[in-house]
Order: sequence, then structure tokens, then C-alpha cells
Amino acid sequence: MNVLRSFAFQNPTKLIFGKGQLEQLTTEVPKYGKKVLLVYGGGSIKRNGIYDNVMRLLSGIGAEVHELSGVEPNPRHTTVNKGGQICKEQGIELILAVGGGSVLDAAKAIAVAAKYDGDVWDIVSKKVPVPTEAVPIGTVLTLAATGSEMNSGSVITNWELNEKHGWGSPAVFPKFSILDPEHTASLPKDHTVYGIADMMAHVFEQYFHHDPHTPVQDGFCESILRAVIQTAPKLVEDLTNYQYRETILYSGTMALNGTLSMGVLGDWANHGLEHAVSAVYDIPHGGGLAILFPNWMTYVLDENVGRFKQLAVNVFGISADGKSDRDVAEEGIKALRSFWTSIGAPSRLADYGIDDSKLDLMADKVLAAGGQVGHFKALNKEDILAIYRMSL
Repeated sequence: MNVLRSFAFQNPTKLIFGKGQLEQLTTEVPKYGKKVLLVYGGGSIKRNGIYDNVMRLLSGIGAEVHELSGVEPNPRHTTVNKGGQICKEQGIELILAVGGGSVLDAAKAIAVAAKYDGDVWDIVSKKVPVPTEAVPIGTVLTLAATGSEMNSGSVITNWELNEKHGWGSPAVFPKFSILDPEHTASLPKDHTVYGIADMMAHVFEQYFHHDPHTPVQDGFCESILRAVIQTAPKLVEDLTNYQYRETILYSGTMALNGTLSMGVLGDWANHGLEHAVSAVYDIPHGGGLAILFPNWMTYVLDENVGRFKQLAVNVFGISADGKSDRDVAEEGIKALRSFWTSIGAPSRLADYGIDDSKLDLMADKVLAAGGQVGHFKALNKEDILAIYRMSL
């Protein structure tokens, strides 16, 4: 009998979505205290005015604000350790992350570093048990991509070791996340495109599974993908359009807040492959995923041709009339590549100046925690190297 895989679902994050919702900071922040660590990246929030608005609201409630700026696009564990130390020294009661997924990921790691006597890399690399304590986190999202605003996951890089790992803990679900599409309107085209590829990749990671009887989950996945595919080309031509930004922002959140993974065992190999690439070459995560995913699809197609056909028909509108299932499936993969290329995503590792000199090193990093990666198709080193070579 085909039955749904058992699951338990809980997402405690309060999502505050819409125009002008930044004002809700004055209601949410005092719930946790007045000593706030404001975490942000390279300064774009100062150029677009978000920083001034956040500081105005925090000042209005009498918050004592300490700052950690300069969070990297692939956030470093050294930056996280610095933030954790500030929390300890200043008695921080709330970490407020203002930025994209990297800033939010760093904030989650800072939240547990503040409660840990040691290097946060011990937590990220899973040398110590999953933390159960963390400083509360709030977020103001400025980039639609990772879904970190409504999940308990985080990805941190150790540049000295050229390692990049995902980790997570229920303790680091944001307490609240404020999403105003206007906060994403100043993003340049390249970062917009990387975010679009990233959120689509999150859906694919959960869509490609072998669990039976998942019409609801499949429908959720397919509807998000269709919405992104219909909206993205219009957005990249009209970057300040509120309605387009709204659709993409909400899609990114729903792609990775746990809704799509209920009752299924997703694959997640591509994220492992990309983490190894960006750990060595420091490339944008979404760009790396756009390069790798279609090649992975081609490589693993025979694991379940029917699932790829379903994607082709239901998401890309490929006609199945008079064609074999495999032909339809292959058309769908080509349609994905064409779509990503059409909005400006990279298609080859060579686009970032990456050659074959470190493929072996990257493959070893993918498998550092075990001999295989992925659930849709378990990949060994030979498989990983083949996909990397296809991506050159």
C-alpha cells in the first residue's frame, strides 16, 4: 500500500509580510529585551535607507543597539565568533538580522555562539551536539532567496579550511521575520537572479524524491515553480516593480519553510556539490546551483523518468503527445536551462573562471561526512566528478 511518510511539522516563526511592515519592529523587539545586536552586510542597507529606518524605530523604543557589520556573502565563522563575543560582553537580548540569507545565517550562528564557550565551527561541523540554547533572533529580509527567514537552517564557511557546511537547530528559528517587498527593490539584477535560482533549487531538492502518493506536496512545488517562472522574466526587466518583487519574495519563503518537505525525503545532493565549489572558489551560491542542477538532472534522469516528465509537463508546459517519457523529460531539463540562461544565470563553471584543476578536492569535500551524498540518487565520488565535469 502506498502511504505518506510519517512526519511532524512545527514552525514557530511569526511572518510579517507586506508594505510598511517594518513599523512592527516597535511591537516585536520589546518582547525580547532592549539590548539589540544589529547584524548586517556590506552597507547596502545604509545606501537604500533601510538602516536609518531601522535605527529610527529602535531608538523610538529606547533600544540599546550594538552593531556587527560586514557579514560576507558566504558568511565566515570568524565573523560569527566576533558576533558571539559581542553578545556575551554586552548581554545581548535580541539579535536583529537586516539583510539577505547570508546575514540571517550568520545571525543564527551568532545566536548559538553566544551560548557556547568555544569556536562556533565546532557547532557548524557537528563536533558537538545540536545546540538547544540560543539568543532570540528577529529578521528584516532584503533579498528573496534562501528562505532562512522562516527556517532553522544556516550555512557557514570556514575560509581557512575551505569548508562550507549547513547546520541547524530548532533553537534558531527566527522569532519574527519582517518581509516588505519594497526592501528588495534596490537589488541589482545579478543578485535578483541568484536568488531566483536559489529558491527554485530549494523546490527541486524537495521535489525529487521517491516517496509515493504526494499529490499535495507535488502541487505545492509545481505552483511555486510556475509562479517564479512566470514572474522572473518580467522582474529582471522591471526591477523595482512591487508586484513582481512581492511574488518572488513570498515564493522564496514558501520554498524552504518546511511546507514542501512534509512526508517526503528530498535529495539535497546539489547543495552539497555547490557548497564545495563555493568553499573553494567563493562564488555566489545561487549561481553555482544554476550551473549544477540541470547537469545533475541529466545525470540522474534514469532514476525516475516519470518524475522528470511530470516536471516538464506540469511546470514547463511541455507537450507529451507522440513522445516517449524520456524525450519529454529531457525537454523539461533543457527548458530549465534555457529559462535560467534567459534571465542571466550562469551555465558553466567556466563563467566564474573555474577549470578542472580542483575537481578532486571539491569532490572529497562533498563526501567528507560519508561515502555518498543525496537521496534521489546516492552519489559517490565518481558520480560527483562526472557532474562537475559536465558543468565545466
